[in-house]
Amino acid sequence: MPARKVGLPNDVPQALSDGLAAVRAKLEVPEAFPDEVTQAARQAAANPRWPDLDRTDLELITIDPPGARDLDQALHIGRDGTDLVVSYAIADVAAFVSPGDYVDLEAHRRGQTLYAPDGRTPLHPPELSEDAASLLPNQVRPALLWTIRLDQHGQTLDAQVRRAKVRSRAQLTYEQAQAEIDGGSPRETLELLKIVGSWREQRERDRGGVSLPIPEQQINTGGPQWSLKFRSPLPVEGWNAQISLLTGMVAADMMMYGQVGILRTLPPADNVSLRRLHQTAKALHLFWPPELDYPEFVRSLDPGRGDHAAMLNACTTLFRGAGYRAFSGGIPEDVEHAALAIEYAHTTAPLRRLVDRYAGEICLALCANQPIPSWVLTALDALPAEMARSEQRAKQYERAIIDLVEVHLLQNRVGETFTGTVIEVDRAKTRGSVVIADPAVEAKIIGADLPLGHEARVRLESADPKDGAVQFALA
Repeated sequence: MPARKVGLPNDVPQALSDGLAAVRAKLEVPEAFPDEVTQAARQAAANPRWPDLDRTDLELITIDPPGARDLDQALHIGRDGTDLVVSYAIADVAAFVSPGDYVDLEAHRRGQTLYAPDGRTPLHPPELSEDAASLLPNQVRPALLWTIRLDQHGQTLDAQVRRAKVRSRAQLTYEQAQAEIDGGSPRETLELLKIVGSWREQRERDRGGVSLPIPEQQINTGGPQWSLKFRSPLPVEGWNAQISLLTGMVAADMMMYGQVGILRTLPPADNVSLRRLHQTAKALHLFWPPELDYPEFVRSLDPGRGDHAAMLNACTTLFRGAGYRAFSGGIPEDVEHAALAIEYAHTTAPLRRLVDRYAGEICLALCANQPIPSWVLTALDALPAEMARSEQRAKQYERAIIDLVEVHLLQNRVGETFTGTVIEVDRAKTRGSVVIADPAVEAKIIGADLPLGHEARVRLESADPKDGAVQFALA
């Protein structure tokens, strides 16, 4: 689960600071940018390549976590007769970064932004990612402006992307956006975001796609002591995500038509894994009718219930092996994203993810009926491996940080008993995973006949700072 930053800490506990430093050293997380990269970023920030098209008239807004500065996306939705028009501005990194320059080479070494409670390790220097290239409010910025026309059922009628000058009018948090929608008099974009987001969620259901509503384990650094909590996403986060997914699907369609691009792929689930999930549902005494397919079954689950949470956790094992597929001069096989049940591309987060810059440039060229830039084609084949290495490090980093904070919170409570829900067990029912509500910990558990999906009294057996491991046993 992502170790997202929740507010900036005023004072990082020394033990955690030392632990974070050790994690970064072990995983070779980059430190500060080299001087030549920082200098190149400053020069680029002062000399962007501005597009001719001016769309600063659009009433764009951004919706992000509190305190975010690396703002990739700005949104406007308006009506045109019975159609709705989505205008989605994406930060134009290529307006600042040139192929082969210091910033570009460093971005290829990093692959993506890494997040920790005491700060982020950005893909690009903050002079760009948190300032000149970021779609901050009331600032004119170069952007890739996607214009997507939808009918009244959320079906795409037309889509294009062009470079344009844009200006965001407001930076909203998810909580602010949700409160404005719930208040009954939201601005037009938020009113229509709920409509479009709901349409697109229905289309996802129609395709057989599925999203897992698993509560997110987060580190809270806002108080005098760091803490952990489980947080369920707000409805507006899902609707906002649907706009990004829509853009990624449109981009994938363009690249498939042009027979050149890079897609985000996920192989389909195998029958063995599906049978195992049915067995898990049976063990949890959850009724899964034979005629009810997997996506609809998942949508029937309530993450607030212990047995349903255990089932959702088991569902995370169904789809494994996400990656990227680059292609040129033809359409490869097996390019679908199985969880979305459609072809899809990462293209809406270029400040934080390297591959998105390349996908955006390909779509720009295809829409303009221009040749794909040679620097894009040259880098295309190596991108999947570069992103795979970056993703592996990001996942290891997130998990190591969560483990570190769990140990920090529990190392003086060894021997105490807690109430937890067993969400995973092995075949022998002697090893598994347990979720504790307070503090919000997910850890290993051992015992005889572990009660999958049920609450149990558990005893903290160890919380070892040396290996960052927490383990419980049935009390």
